[in-house]
Amino acid sequence: MQAEYRQRREALMSKIGNGTAIFRSAPMAVMHNDVEYAYRQDSDFLYLTGLNEAEAVAVLAPHHQEHKFILFVQPKDITKEVWSGYVTGVDAAKSIYGADEAYPINELNEKLPQYLSNADRIYYRFGRDKSFNQTVLNHYQRLLRVYPKRGIGPTAIQDTCTILDSMRMVKTESELALMRKAADIAVEAHNLAFEIAKPGVYEYEIQAEMERIFRKHGALGPAYPSIVASGANSCILHYIENNRQMQDGDLLLIDAGCSYDYYNSDITRTFPVGGKFTEEQKILYELVLSAQKQAIAQVKPGNAYNLIHDTALRVLVEGMVELGILKGEVDKLIEEEKYKPYYMHRTGHWLGLDVHDVGVYQHGEDNPLILQPGQVLTVEPGIYIVPGAKPAEEQPQVDQKWMGIGIRIEDDVLVTATGCEVLTKGVDKELQDMER
Repeated sequence: MQAEYRQRREALMSKIGNGTAIFRSAPMAVMHNDVEYAYRQDSDFLYLTGLNEAEAVAVLAPHHQEHKFILFVQPKDITKEVWSGYVTGVDAAKSIYGADEAYPINELNEKLPQYLSNADRIYYRFGRDKSFNQTVLNHYQRLLRVYPKRGIGPTAIQDTCTILDSMRMVKTESELALMRKAADIAVEAHNLAFEIAKPGVYEYEIQAEMERIFRKHGALGPAYPSIVASGANSCILHYIENNRQMQDGDLLLIDAGCSYDYYNSDITRTFPVGGKFTEEQKILYELVLSAQKQAIAQVKPGNAYNLIHDTALRVLVEGMVELGILKGEVDKLIEEEKYKPYYMHRTGHWLGLDVHDVGVYQHGEDNPLILQPGQVLTVEPGIYIVPGAKPAEEQPQVDQKWMGIGIRIEDDVLVTATGCEVLTKGVDKELQDMER
């Protein structure tokens, strides 16, 4: 894997020319008082180094004569490691992670200028670590002050996302292997949830069994807080309380995935707790499923990304007009966004090291991003008839029979050379398979 990290660094350095790129590890997050959450590395930092430690900085300086890849890391400290776990240390940062040079993190301010002074710009993504943001700015401003005397040095700071995000969007075979593993684990968990869900069971019981499957197969845990939403809770997009006892007649919407070696899966299924859809639930389920299938059919190289959402949206709006949930001409309803009380989100997002992975969706208003092989995205249309929600202006009040029905169907989809591969196809979604 170190060879692949090296290839990524070399690819990035080929794009920044005489610039210097700086990447900061993620900070430790505090759960409460002096208790910390399990550590989660910054995705860009991990993508380029493989180093899964806090208090580290990676520098890429392709113009430097000796050191192209530099790491600043925590030094070895046996006393500290007894409490907090082993760290790589300065010497091993070179031998294990391939750094040309490594320094203790407390020498950053002293050593960093030599890698910045001859660069024409600094590449850095300003993050949540305000202190480190200021550190980068301080170095930049000092070099600006001496620029008139030297005639050389960085005169701009450019966000690394402008270069790195496009690299991360296209997955390598090793990345896809991890994503397939994450998908397979989540598939097993969803299939188990379908088997054990029944009236009288609490939402958190389903969550617990699914997350047991995640950990059983070596996943780091949930990719995001698991959504196990029964009844009207299915209309809350990011419902995570998961404390309701399920009743006969409820739909159960489960949106859950796992993180495997930092790569994520993201699956949603909706099914009747009691084994049978009501007539209204069945009608809306078939509509959402049709929208998802037609949207997935648009996932192919050469197609615009926004075609996926546009396809699903038209199917949903046409269906809601036919059912009397919406009234009017379809194109106008879409243009005026009259559907938003019942479908308020987009049809998907990029997927990878982050659940909502990096990457643009279009280059300006009239220049959509074109799909290419190796990209992975979710396709997740839905309909949510929120109890008490007000319809859009000049739209009819929704018949009570639809109230409290929330349905979403989501799969992880890889763009291939000839079309697409649904990585999460192992979870049933056909109408007849969702009933028992």
